Amino acid sequence: MNEKYAPLKSNVRMLGHLLGNTIREAHGDEILEKVEKIRKLSKSVVRAGNEADRDILIEEIKNLPNEQLTPVARAFNQFLNLTNIADQYHTISRSCEADVCEPDPIYTLFSKLSQQDVSKFDTVQAVRDLNIELVLTAHPTEITRRTMINKLVKINECLSKLELNELSDKERKKTERRLEQLISQSWHSDVIRQQRPTPLDEAKWGFAVVENSLWDAVPEFLREFDERLKGYLDEGLPIDARPVHFSSWMGGDRDGNPFVTHKITREVMLLSRWKAAELYLKDFQELITELSMVKCNDQVRDLAGDEHEPYRAILKPVRKLLIDTLEVLEAQINHQDVPNKPILEDISQLWEPLMACYKSLRESGMAIIADGSLLDTLRRVKAFGVHLVRLDIRQESTRHSDVISELTRYLGLGDYDQWSEQDKVSFLINELSSKRPLLPRDWEPSEPVQEVLDTCRVIASQSREAFGAYVISMARTASDVLAVHLILQECGCKFRMDVCPLFETLDDLNNSEAVMKQLFDIDWYRGYIQNHQMVMIGYSDSAKDAGVMAAGWAQYSAMEKLVEVGEEAGIDITLFHGRGGTIGRGGAPAHAALLSQPPKSLKGGLRVTEQGEMIRFKLGLPEIAVNSFNLYASAILEANLMPPPEPKQDWRDLMEVLSQVSCDAYRKVVRGEPDFVPYFRQATPELELGKLPLALAQQNVTQMAALKACVLSHGSSHGVKTV
Repeated sequence: MNEKYAPLKSNVRMLGHLLGNTIREAHGDEILEKVEKIRKLSKSVVRAGNEADRDILIEEIKNLPNEQLTPVARAFNQFLNLTNIADQYHTISRSCEADVCEPDPIYTLFSKLSQQDVSKFDTVQAVRDLNIELVLTAHPTEITRRTMINKLVKINECLSKLELNELSDKERKKTERRLEQLISQSWHSDVIRQQRPTPLDEAKWGFAVVENSLWDAVPEFLREFDERLKGYLDEGLPIDARPVHFSSWMGGDRDGNPFVTHKITREVMLLSRWKAAELYLKDFQELITELSMVKCNDQVRDLAGDEHEPYRAILKPVRKLLIDTLEVLEAQINHQDVPNKPILEDISQLWEPLMACYKSLRESGMAIIADGSLLDTLRRVKAFGVHLVRLDIRQESTRHSDVISELTRYLGLGDYDQWSEQDKVSFLINELSSKRPLLPRDWEPSEPVQEVLDTCRVIASQSREAFGAYVISMARTASDVLAVHLILQECGCKFRMDVCPLFETLDDLNNSEAVMKQLFDIDWYRGYIQNHQMVMIGYSDSAKDAGVMAAGWAQYSAMEKLVEVGEEAGIDITLFHGRGGTIGRGGAPAHAALLSQPPKSLKGGLRVTEQGEMIRFKLGLPEIAVNSFNLYASAILEANLMPPPEPKQDWRDLMEVLSQVSCDAYRKVVRGEPDFVPYFRQATPELELGKLPLALAQQNVTQMAALKACVLSHGSSHGVKTV
């Protein structure tokens, strides 16, 4: 094996040995010997291609007694989990760094820029424009309990400690014993949830990712990135740079999930602010402890008055503000009497005193102190704001047309749903331009319509900084977008919300150019969006509709055309990628995936979903999150500074043929084979997976996905949504 993988192989061997000890202690030698026999036979079949051992292996598995099935299956499951942990840890281990397992993406980028004679002026501008927004979503693919995830993190910590050369024999044995304890704890714990997590549970899980990983990873990434930029450009990041920030769908994604209501959304937003205040309070406690210096500039002296320790004097009132904020928000969350105290409302309340301290320390000859914990907190304030993560609202397009239709019927104007697209657009623009209210005071809408209105009123009651975008699933027409703007306006929303159509099926992707061009040709719309538009590209549903190849080409073509439409209209397009971890959800190595995007498609920055277990694999540990940020940053900068070539016409012609052939073949199976669904259910654990308490709604998640694939292939998708 390559020398750089020797430490990984050693860790896998050690973890496997400790797991064997656990199995022996729990079930005896018989089960362990059975597991070992199956493992060796499998290795012989896969690596050596031994057909005789294949037959023996099949018989061995077929003849397993019922009482041995679970421990044997669990043994391999646990071993694969431990192998994944070792593999994940290897990417951030000291040995990997020493042996250069993977080239550093930022240094590799700088080398390419130098070879291509890309000007440093252009590079500086591209760095300033760098915008990476990761959207944490609660798609039901993460089945591991938080209890088990915490054990996996602790196993990582043990592996890190065992790498230290100066570790004494006593410390090494103690760490190995701790490692075996953790593996045994995992073995004897229930790895599957007993109950489906609620939307609030999912949101709390997302906040835990921020607290345990991203809170440390963001300032660490920015510190490393700043140092590298100074080495290459002689210019670092501005103090207020925000190249990485976060949004979330947890508590805002109501598409297909009846449990995400306006009340849940409001509570999640309160919890998000509460967690942000709690994390900032810890930072300010540390800063007050550290910043005992007495020398300061005139600005800080004016702010601190006659206090001997001016920095502490400035920061203590902010600490009190954060304590009061926690008290008020906690009362609101628990529906108790709310104290009449001022709370944290805007990041300027944090930024201004911190920045005053930072400038004073640097001007007073204490730059090394300023660039420590204080700078980290400044970076966090910009990245996480008052709300920790910005919340996206996602709803299906027909829910909005239902609101307008019920309203027009009540007003005696006819049924909006039966109007032509031209009539719908004319009506919506007239109402958007009108100064009078549209919603009657005495109107009592149906419960589903009321829920949409209540959600929009929750949006109107918050600040713009609390939200990312309003995403419209299954968007097909210009009226789908305008309807959301009208409902938000009628519910009292005073700020401009990014309303983002999500084009999901093959036909919708192909039609996205025409839809956006129609919107951009509307004078009211162009003026309202202030030359910025977000459009979301659906990877999962388009792959279910047309197959992976046809969907991939449709996604590429749609993005290419959307960028062209934006340029022609003078509007900046931000493409929002609805990717997941699997190939069917657009999954691919991040760096390669970004460099394969159409030219100019990343100029508006990167906005991409991080779904389910991929959040843990890419962002679950601070060091791994830093690596992910480096990959994203380097790929976006490379794509914008050295754009890939546009496909030649004969390449396009060939892709059109391949796309059509692959789509026909895919749909022939899904649409034309009457036994497809029965076969699918026999050949996969779909029904069993559907019974797992993965997440969200009562519907069977996997059955819904399979059903949707069939329905989409028949050309009718409304009403069948993936949970």
